[in-house]
Amino acid sequence: DMVYVEKGGEIIPKIVGVNNEMRDPGSRPVEFVTNCPECGTELIRVENEANHYCPNYMHCPPQIKGRIEHFISRKAMNIEGLGEETIELLYNSGLIKNFADIYDLRKEDLIQLERMGEKSVNNLLAGIENSKNTPFPRVLYALGIRHVGETVAKTIAGHFKDIDRLMSAGLEELTAIDEIGPKIAASIIAYMRDKENAEIIGKLKQHGIRLAMEKESASPSGGRLSGLTIVISGVFRSHTREEYKEIIERNGGRNVSSVGPGVSFILAGDNMGPAKKSKAESLGIRIVSEDEFLKMID
Repeated sequence: DMVYVEKGGEIIPKIVGVNNEMRDPGSRPVEFVTNCPECGTELIRVENEANHYCPNYMHCPPQIKGRIEHFISRKAMNIEGLGEETIELLYNSGLIKNFADIYDLRKEDLIQLERMGEKSVNNLLAGIENSKNTPFPRVLYALGIRHVGETVAKTIAGHFKDIDRLMSAGLEELTAIDEIGPKIAASIIAYMRDKENAEIIGKLKQHGIRLAMEKESASPSGGRLSGLTIVISGVFRSHTREEYKEIIERNGGRNVSSVGPGVSFILAGDNMGPAKKSKAESLGIRIVSEDEFLKMID
């Protein structure tokens, strides 16, 4: 089909219509698959969402491996020596069935696998051991809870302080937190109430993974940005967006992803999103350039 496309929010391409007159007379409607081609589970589609997806995320092989890949990724547990091919090898060998099984891996089991020499095995085991020092917010992000990205994970970890309080939290308590709407709250509750997820979290606890905030992890109270809530938008010259997030937190500030009444200012780089800029102007929120910001924290 020929379709009409416009910029959604001035940035993302959005299909707004179909030109039926240009359709081939002999064409037939697409018959979308009804079941997962990997595990056979019936696909579901959430209301108001375009994607169909397999709900069998705990037992569908590609999803299991995908969750493990997310868990070990750089912004999550950052386990060196463990990549996509190695995960495939470990999964197919029956050594891991979920990401908590990573911490049960032993040298004598790994050394027997194809392409796993002694040096590779030692590096992998060292990476696994080092990951036990990962701070709670990143561990929470690593769990792969739907709709919970890095920023939301930090917000949740800072509010609840440990995994046990989060696991017992209800909808009302979750939605009372800035940045947490009903959709995110429902996803967290569904994840934490799932028996298999609870077992995986229990296993991570047994292996000494940090599932609570360390005292030294608390945000500085006397920093130059203490008490300020900041949105980052655009492309920067002096630091990456991730580096600016860390700088904000080190100086006592708080990162949020959306523009709203509680935002103190927007740290704006080049090509700032026009939707964010327009909303900021309508709310009277100050827009701070990169150079201005660097002077603020100097």
